[in-house]
Amino acid sequence: MEVKKAQFVISNSDVRKCPDTGLPEYAFIGRSNVGKSSLINMLANRNGMAKTSATPGKTMLINHFIINDEWYIVDLPGYGYARRGNEGREEIRRIINAYVLNREAMTCLFVLLDCRHEPQKIDLEFIDFLGENGVPFAIVFTKADKISKGALERNVEAYKAKLHETWEELPPIFCTSSEKKQGREELLDYIEGINRALAQEL
Repeated sequence: MEVKKAQFVISNSDVRKCPDTGLPEYAFIGRSNVGKSSLINMLANRNGMAKTSATPGKTMLINHFIINDEWYIVDLPGYGYARRGNEGREEIRRIINAYVLNREAMTCLFVLLDCRHEPQKIDLEFIDFLGENGVPFAIVFTKADKISKGALERNVEAYKAKLHETWEELPPIFCTSSEKKQGREELLDYIEGINRALAQEL
C-alpha cells in the first residue's frame, strides 16, 4: 500500500465524539514510551504527525489520523504509567476501555511491545483482557534496531512461549523499527488486506 495522504483529524477523550464516517479504524496502543508515536509517523511517512514526547504518559486523548481518505490510524493513550497517580490511571483506563470495547469502527488493535524486554505482566494482562472480550488485535514488537537479530528472535520466541501458556492460537505478530522503517510494508499490507476483505463484504 502506498500512503499518499495522511492528516490529523481530531483529538478527544470521549469515544462518542470520534468521527462518524464508518471508515475502518486501526488503533495503536502500548505501555508508555514503547515508541507508538514514532511507529505511527513511520507508517504514515509523516515526521511529527503524531507528537512524540520525552515524557512518558503524555498522550491522554484518542487521536484520529485519516490515511488516503480511506481509513484511520488511531493513537490511543499509553497504559501502565505508574507516576500518573490513581486518578489519572483510572481516567486512562476509562478512555481505553470505552474505545476498545465499544468502538464499532475499530477493525484491529495493534498492541505494541518493546522487543528489548522480557514479557511484562501488564502487557500479558492487557492481551488476556482483549482475548476475554473478543477484541481483534495483532502484536507489534518495536525498536528492533536496538538489539541484535539473534536477541530479537530469542525475545520474540520467549514472548510466544509465554502467550502459549494461555493462548492456543496467537494473533499476527510483526517486528518493526521506526528508524529503519522495518516492518512498514508488512503492516500496511496487512491493513490493506483487511480493507479489501471489508470492501468485498459491502
